[in-house]
Amino acid sequence: MLRTMITSTNTMSQLQQQLDTIGNNLSNSATTGYKARDVKFHELLYQQFNNDKLDRAPRQSPTGIRYGVGAVLGQAEMNWKQGTLQPTGRELDFAFSEPKQYFNILMPDEANGTKTVYTRQGAFYMSPMENGQLMLVNGEGYPVADSEGAPIVLDENASKFTISDGGNLTVSYPNGTTTQTQLAVSVLQKPQFMENLSAAYLGLPTNLDELGVTEQDILTNLQGADRAEIAMQNGTLEASNVNMSKEFTELISTQRSYQFNARAVTMADQMLGLINGIR
Repeated sequence: MLRTMITSTNTMSQLQQQLDTIGNNLSNSATTGYKARDVKFHELLYQQFNNDKLDRAPRQSPTGIRYGVGAVLGQAEMNWKQGTLQPTGRELDFAFSEPKQYFNILMPDEANGTKTVYTRQGAFYMSPMENGQLMLVNGEGYPVADSEGAPIVLDENASKFTISDGGNLTVSYPNGTTTQTQLAVSVLQKPQFMENLSAAYLGLPTNLDELGVTEQDILTNLQGADRAEIAMQNGTLEASNVNMSKEFTELISTQRSYQFNARAVTMADQMLGLINGIR
């Protein structure tokens, strides 16, 4: 009975983590650029119980039994499928039409001053600076990086913004002049090594040496002729790729599995109570 309870409780703890993942996907179904997380179960080790050697009865089933100790969640994988592109008509809303391409955002960092994080959220704004210029920032006020890794700063009278394939931002001014800035765009080559900093941001891991990879192995900053690979649209945002029907189906299935395992714990406890009563 104790093994039954251990097996069930092991599985229940993993089912709770799956429920957390499903809940996170559902809560971010309206988050721009969010990529759903998928988790799969793996069986834990089995213990083999062989038949009695004196039992020579012919049988069609495999000899002995294998007694497991529950299930465990494998590594959470990100669904890289392209989300639906939703027109907004807003000039500073940008969206990628290719998967695994990310904007570079400069976020404050206590150790190094700033660090680069990566996001698919393309809703940008112009933030006034003390010197009268404007800085291109995201919805949380973090600067958007250009192809050189520096914040994008424009004159205060910038009036029109246009993005083109190649990540080129053209800014028009009332006097008829225009300037062009290249947005920093990175492609994730090995996204499984990236750290999830939030629903919107991914970051490079701090233990690259322990993982046996370099920054160049994980991502590529598109420069020069490689910028022709950048596919971006103006006045558009990428919706989350969360499949609501799939998530709710998995939610119901996971809840039922949790109930069955909880019931197994209850039955094992009742049987132990009966045994103690007999003794």
